[in-house]
Amino acid sequence: MGLFDFMKGKKGIVLAAPVKGECIPISEVADPTFAEEILGKGMAVKPAGNQFFAPADGTITTVFPTGHAIGMTTSDGVEILMHVGLDTVQLKGQFFDTKVEADQSVKKGDLILEADIEEISKAGYDTVMPMIICNTPDYSKIECKNSGAVEPGDDVITCSV
Repeated sequence: MGLFDFMKGKKGIVLAAPVKGECIPISEVADPTFAEEILGKGMAVKPAGNQFFAPADGTITTVFPTGHAIGMTTSDGVEILMHVGLDTVQLKGQFFDTKVEADQSVKKGDLILEADIEEISKAGYDTVMPMIICNTPDYSKIECKNSGAVEPGDDVITCSV
């Protein structure tokens, strides 16, 4: 039995970038809740686009009334939190337009949110978007892309059981 036979079916669950931008390590996010992985492991993107897409097939579990954050559970059971910007809850929904609602099924690549990144930045907010795996302890290993440019749909996180 070769190495590749052993790896067959063991690839892990792969999540895609929800937005075009530049990846940074979660440790560089200027909010300790994310940087210290208090909510779970993950990665972050400095958005270069205003459209955010589902990183995998699954169900939307939470849409914050202010539109700045969306939670979902993938069809594989990965619990994801996507949080657009830091302290952006204070914008009370201004510059955010959610395209989904709780309990809605989504496919990888479906548009879930539009956010005016330029206006959010002009309002004085950091626009970085952490994507966190809230059920981190369920996985033996979580590997995250932490540098380089990404397009929506590019692989950025692998969760191994």
